[in-house]
Amino acid sequence: MSGTGTTGIAAASRAEYCVVACAEAWRGAGEILAAPMGTVPAVGARLARLTFSPGLLLTDGEAMLMGDTPAMGTGPGSVEGWLPFRQHLTLTVTGRRHVMMGASQIDRHGNQNISCIGDWARPARQLLGVRGAPVNTLNNPTSYWIPKHSARVFVEHVDMVSGVGYERAAAAGPSATRYHRIPEVISDLGVFDFETPDRTMRLRSLHPGVSLEQVTGATGFALTIPAEVPFTREPTEAELQLIREVIDPNGLREREVPA
Repeated sequence: MSGTGTTGIAAASRAEYCVVACAEAWRGAGEILAAPMGTVPAVGARLARLTFSPGLLLTDGEAMLMGDTPAMGTGPGSVEGWLPFRQHLTLTVTGRRHVMMGASQIDRHGNQNISCIGDWARPARQLLGVRGAPVNTLNNPTSYWIPKHSARVFVEHVDMVSGVGYERAAAAGPSATRYHRIPEVISDLGVFDFETPDRTMRLRSLHPGVSLEQVTGATGFALTIPAEVPFTREPTEAELQLIREVIDPNGLREREVPA
């Protein structure tokens, strides 16, 4: 999207649609910890806090709960609490956190891989490692942000399960499914969820300017496609001003999702 509207505000970019889609993941979340990983999710969490989810808790990335909502790349002007690692883990296992992680691979069931590419015994490429993905997915809502949607990321089967998907959680039983939930997968092409009878990935919305053929061609498995696929909602003028002037005045979002 480009150009200028009748009010003189430039139309939203693809990155800004992605920001709004990420923000919507925390709509009405209440007083929980938002844990965004990546530039666009971080902008989205700040936008949610400044608009429709004022109760969100945000950290400075280390051990402080931020009392205000500073611009990207700057520290908080005020601190409202101390959140050392032990307490952060407590929040994780009690479900009072919604994390938005990345994924090197993700499959139709929501299994996520950030550990390695290729056979686990002899991988072709070593990645981050499993890290906290299993605990995240089994204990609190876990969404995913994927800035470059491709068939190399959206795969039929992940090479290693780091984050647990719906069918594996179901096979493990009630102890795994009690708090397991994957609300959304957001990419630079659209928004996806698992609101299907068999809990497999469904296309929820397309970002404006993206075709259905683009999405299906960049996905390595068959998505559930509704009869009518809406576009991701447009940012309001107030939201665009917050994104551009308050939250991310240096335009870091456009580096993650280039126009």
